[in-house]
Amino acid sequence: MSVDDAYNGSDITQWLLETDSLEDFLQTLADAALELSRAQGAGLTLQRDGRPLTVVSSGTAAPELDEKQYGQDDGPCLQALRTGEELLIDDMLAETRWGDYPAYAVACGMRSSLSLPIAPRTHTTGALNLYAAPPEAYAQADLTSLRSLAAQATGAIALAQRIADTQEFAGQLQAAMTHRSVIDQALGVIMGQRRCTAQEAFGILRSASQHRNIKLRDLCTELITNLTGRPPTAPGLRPRS
Repeated sequence: MSVDDAYNGSDITQWLLETDSLEDFLQTLADAALELSRAQGAGLTLQRDGRPLTVVSSGTAAPELDEKQYGQDDGPCLQALRTGEELLIDDMLAETRWGDYPAYAVACGMRSSLSLPIAPRTHTTGALNLYAAPPEAYAQADLTSLRSLAAQATGAIALAQRIADTQEFAGQLQAAMTHRSVIDQALGVIMGQRRCTAQEAFGILRSASQHRNIKLRDLCTELITNLTGRPPTAPGLRPRS
């Protein structure tokens, strides 16, 4: 897919399929933003669990300017990330916000910047940051295409997060199935030894668990291991008929 297609808001799924990873996709996006805006530097910041990180960058200056803001925990990048609002800086020489960051940006040769929020109000917030040498680099610019890129980054991150959440849920489900299987195996042993019902066997196991102050699943694992000489097996998928 061409960069022009991305500007026009083409199907994000297709663009993701043409890259090998989320990082590659975001790098392609940063490169596209740099080309489109004619900036000197572009960086994409993501924050998770309160820690911001420049995950990809293109051109020059972005990593240094981002790190300066992270170090003082303030700056246009972080403000856009935290508020979910665009932040356009026409001239760093005229800025009085963010401590000594504006002076640092000017010393790096960057007079103007633009920060576009990514995935606002989610677990993984971020910002697409563009840094330009001349003042008022974006004052008269049509920002529609750049906003489209930021929106595509939001969609990609949301998709990646959904996949990660699904995988985590699948892992938790598998763990729950394993624990349930171990308990069921132990119930069968107790029922066979005591010639009692499943409810009575569960009461025996629960009392032993409380008396020894260990988790029920750990008690059941110990019981099966001592009886068979090996740990209980996890449930597998049923074969197709």
